[in-house]
Amino acid sequence: MANDPSIDPRLIRRLGGTELAGLRQRMRRHFERHGRGSEKTGFHLTSLSAVEYEALALLIGLPPRPTRSVRIDVAQFDTALQEAGMANSLHEALEALDGPIVNRTEAKAELQLRWSSVTDGQGLHPSLCAWLQGSSAVGLLKRVSKQEPQTAHLLLQQAHVVLQRLPAQGLTRAQLAADALGNAHALDNGQAVATVVLAALQHGASTDEQEQSPSEEATDEADGARRPSERARDIWARSGVLVNELARPALFLNLPVRTPSNAPAAPGEPGYLSLRRLLRTPPAWDVADQIIYVCENPNIVSIAADRLGAACAPLVCTDGMPAAAQRVLLKQLSDAGAQLRYHGDFDWAGIHIANNVMKLCRCGPWRFGSEHYLQALETAPPKDRDLEETAVAASWDQALTESMQSHGISIAEEAVASLLVNDLRQSMPLPVG
Repeated sequence: MANDPSIDPRLIRRLGGTELAGLRQRMRRHFERHGRGSEKTGFHLTSLSAVEYEALALLIGLPPRPTRSVRIDVAQFDTALQEAGMANSLHEALEALDGPIVNRTEAKAELQLRWSSVTDGQGLHPSLCAWLQGSSAVGLLKRVSKQEPQTAHLLLQQAHVVLQRLPAQGLTRAQLAADALGNAHALDNGQAVATVVLAALQHGASTDEQEQSPSEEATDEADGARRPSERARDIWARSGVLVNELARPALFLNLPVRTPSNAPAAPGEPGYLSLRRLLRTPPAWDVADQIIYVCENPNIVSIAADRLGAACAPLVCTDGMPAAAQRVLLKQLSDAGAQLRYHGDFDWAGIHIANNVMKLCRCGPWRFGSEHYLQALETAPPKDRDLEETAVAASWDQALTESMQSHGISIAEEAVASLLVNDLRQSMPLPVG
């Protein structure tokens, strides 16, 4: 702006130019921090060069002997500029030479006010309102909106429209996006509005499923058993939305239904249920007050089917870490009144999977405690220690972790298949605790 003909040429000569750019920048900082009408009427300038001191001396009449430090009285500077006819104030002169000065304090307060208006939850879906009260919500919203309150407001409005259509019943994610937002890809992984919707849904699930007292929760966190995060596909599935609906169907054996003619598989034969089937036309499960056994490895289902057939107790397989179909099936069974009992591999990966299953799917342990591990060791063939030093805490039995650390031996689920099959052959009473 120094080339603007409306600027007094003397001001340009006295305070303009590249040699004095650093000096002007330091003086601008005073107004950026405190504004024009601040009670702070002066400031110090230090480490002045000879050129900078000379410029100030000519403007406000400093002693001829240069010093490295000068205190600037803003009112005195304003008067000097006015009397010389160069500008009405130092603030005006600095803006004329280098452009508008933004009062950062006022700008910050204004920005905070705008964000408060965006995140107050007015008129939004209850899930969004609850999520916005969380400690991490505003940070995530600012990140996906690139720190723009107007963009954040739009994202919340779009998320509100999506959440109003949930829960769905086997609706594909692309169709939901097209119907709610007019763009079939608007809810794809990585899209900002999808991130907001998923965060709100997961927050709601965490709140609904948190049944522990504060002291119990603190114990769990100390043992490394915090509620695990879910994959996007699983969160969508929990709300009845299909993403890759035919991937990793859920393996099961002898799950009872109210109408046997509509059973998803013949008695004694393992069957599969896709996420698509579970969400669109779920079977009418007849499992109230029954124990449903859950295993980690498909081989257990195969062994049970071969040895027991139709006489086997109801059994579901997570096939490792449960995906969307497995989680939906287990939730449907639990909601229908079933008592879920889980067994997996005695290794750190198996404990990690079990922590997830027991937290997310409300399972209890099935022959999966310290005493069962020690029992399995008695019949296991000799082998070297094969468990890593870094342990995973078993959320349901701290003694199990300690026993596994002490012996350092992993036990595959198949190694105790005979014991598991024996349980499946019998009608066992519901364990206490």
